[in-house]
Amino acid sequence: MSNNKLQLATFGGGCFWCTEAVFQDVKGVEKVVSGYSGGNVPGHPTYREICSGLTGHAEVVQVTFDTSQISYQDILIIFMTTHDPTTLNKQGADRGTQYRSVIYYHNDAQKSTAEVVVKQVGEHYENPVVTEVTALNVFYEAEKEHQDYYRNNQEQGYCSFVITPKLAKLRALHADKLKP
Repeated sequence: MSNNKLQLATFGGGCFWCTEAVFQDVKGVEKVVSGYSGGNVPGHPTYREICSGLTGHAEVVQVTFDTSQISYQDILIIFMTTHDPTTLNKQGADRGTQYRSVIYYHNDAQKSTAEVVVKQVGEHYENPVVTEVTALNVFYEAEKEHQDYYRNNQEQGYCSFVITPKLAKLRALHADKLKP
């Protein structure tokens, strides 16, 4: 990355289509890539393998953001408040370890910030937060058809019934952090 103000954030909060759509609208976000991380099987997994639950990977997004426009802390707060970080291995009707809530940190500063944000945000939930905070080992980019999914498939039922309400929640909670 040529701009020293650009950083990466990697996390999973259920289906990557939802998380990708949320962060594409955030001010200071340069790029969002859907992918997989956290697995125990070597090599680049496929979506089908991930869905089996046998690889141990989570559906994640990797967000490139400009720190002069938005902080890592704000990115994490948006992440933690636009999915349910209190449900283990599920988001809505999506169930399995690939849908777990996880923050993959890229350095010690991100780890410290993530631990603080998880604790602070957790105080606002009735149930305990189960979001993992762990070092990023490797990120695998998902197949082309999973990139820009919401933008390319808004008429699809899943997008209408699951993603559109998440975007409404994003606008309600974080309007000041969104692109015009």
